[in-house]
Amino acid sequence: MDILFICGSAEIGNDGVGDYTRRLCGMLIRSGHQAQILALCDQQITFFTTENQIAEQTPVTVHRIPIIADHNERLVLLQNVIKDLEPDWISLQYVPYSFNPKGLPFWLPSYLKKIRGNHKWHIMFHELWLGIDSESSIRHKVIGKLQQVIAKKIVHNTKTHSINTQNKLYQFFLQSQNITAEVLPICGNIPLTAVKKETQEFTQFVLFGTIHNGAPFKDFVDDLMKTSNTFSKPLKFVFIGNNGPQLTNCTKILENYNIEYEVLGIQAENVISQVLLDSDFGISTTPYFQTEKSGVYAAYKEHQINTICVSRNWTPTQGQYTIPQIIKYEKNNLNIVPMNLEVSDLNGIASQFINSISIS
Repeated sequence: MDILFICGSAEIGNDGVGDYTRRLCGMLIRSGHQAQILALCDQQITFFTTENQIAEQTPVTVHRIPIIADHNERLVLLQNVIKDLEPDWISLQYVPYSFNPKGLPFWLPSYLKKIRGNHKWHIMFHELWLGIDSESSIRHKVIGKLQQVIAKKIVHNTKTHSINTQNKLYQFFLQSQNITAEVLPICGNIPLTAVKKETQEFTQFVLFGTIHNGAPFKDFVDDLMKTSNTFSKPLKFVFIGNNGPQLTNCTKILENYNIEYEVLGIQAENVISQVLLDSDFGISTTPYFQTEKSGVYAAYKEHQINTICVSRNWTPTQGQYTIPQIIKYEKNNLNIVPMNLEVSDLNGIASQFINSISIS
């Protein structure tokens, strides 16, 4: 099967959806399919380019159209790629902010409708729209209504044959708009390349990627220290990746308790893989009901470490459910019990993707 994936940007390590798409393409290519990527609004380049990017030793052809290109030029460049590849499927990896900085790509539905070819359309909804949580501001709810209209127009204009999203909550909200989607888990952006060390000196907590505003990290550490005698080894925190401006607050909290920690910053994939595999628990600061859309959570799962959600309140207006693979932190009620993890492997995800479009 020949598949063209469309995403926003494709700079390695700079775009989570781009990194996910590259790994999926690599697996599909290794499975005997032909797959390429087209970045429609690439923010890291200033001119159109076609290049090979490597995904686990597999070259993936990536076409990159700069965000500064006008829509006519963008359409011509995309049509040329479609003409050369003649894909059976085009898969739109949708995040509204990938195609417009304000999350309102009003141009996209009509643009996609103009695309010619003998392909079918698939959409992966990585993000939906703002305003689906009870904590949303009026402004976010207004923006969300507009984003909702855009998403529905995209589905209508492409006459989409197959739709996926990566969690049950988004599936529920899509269904509320008469959009039927099958849940397809995402893979992490960090391949499992490490070998676990035999012995560890610490009970290690890793925090990979952005620390989101409002995460109750101090409350979590306070409660953790109250139960520290239940751990057989001293505690240690490792921060890796681009943790953002909240990092300093977190390290100060650990210093107040004299808890060992390391700040490793941005590292190569093999280094990150080793740190994840050597950890006992991974901390996610993405809101609980959105955790399954997180590449960080997917990476924790692939490295078989338990995820603890330490996040601000984010309450869906409808469709709440329990996520069995995630430990949800609640103040004054810390209960860290390792779970039997159901690991999603890249090969299984790729097979599920092919099955979902094959029956459409």
